[in-house]
Amino acid sequence: MDHSKKTDIQVEPLQYFSRSYDVKERFISYWHQINEVILTNPSEVLEIGVGNGLVSAYLRERGYKLTTLDVDARLKPDVAGNILSIPFAAKSFDVVACYEILEHLPYDYFTKGLKEVNRVAKSRIILSLPDVTTVYRFYIELPRMKPIKKMLQHPIPRPSVHHYGGEHYWEIGKKNYSLKRIEHDIKQAGFKILKSYRVFEFPYHRFFLISCL
Repeated sequence: MDHSKKTDIQVEPLQYFSRSYDVKERFISYWHQINEVILTNPSEVLEIGVGNGLVSAYLRERGYKLTTLDVDARLKPDVAGNILSIPFAAKSFDVVACYEILEHLPYDYFTKGLKEVNRVAKSRIILSLPDVTTVYRFYIELPRMKPIKKMLQHPIPRPSVHHYGGEHYWEIGKKNYSLKRIEHDIKQAGFKILKSYRVFEFPYHRFFLISCL
């Protein structure tokens, strides 16, 4: 493990409100982030990573009891803290949502972060991670039929080496970070994967609905 690498996730706050960040496709991902929480019908939710606050604001307007946690106090979370040491008692929340967070830590800390999330969750974890695996997308509309959306993965993947550029230490689909490895490590952290999918309009985001064992 390289302890010289930072384990505090620091992203410039203004990034979350820039036009280049909040593109149309990302707003579709926000819909999935919100919808997956709603589908679990939780009593209490922990959102790790505040971002621009859109997801938490919407869920609160819908009447959900939600607490936000972020390592960056400038984003004004309810509680400032690190995912590697979440400052809440065990089984404090029905659902923990962790969207596009863990890739900001060296992969050596992936399992540790997941285990800490598992500790504070009662039932479900909703996780999203960046996935750069090449896919081909097909969208077909026919009369009197629902639109058909299909994503087909490239039959001969050629994963490239990931280079840390100041934010992501790793991404699914890069060399040494296959989906198979990510799924294995999620299970090793004490979870059961109930479903996994990529957002059709924004396949860079892969979602995992996970059950605590």
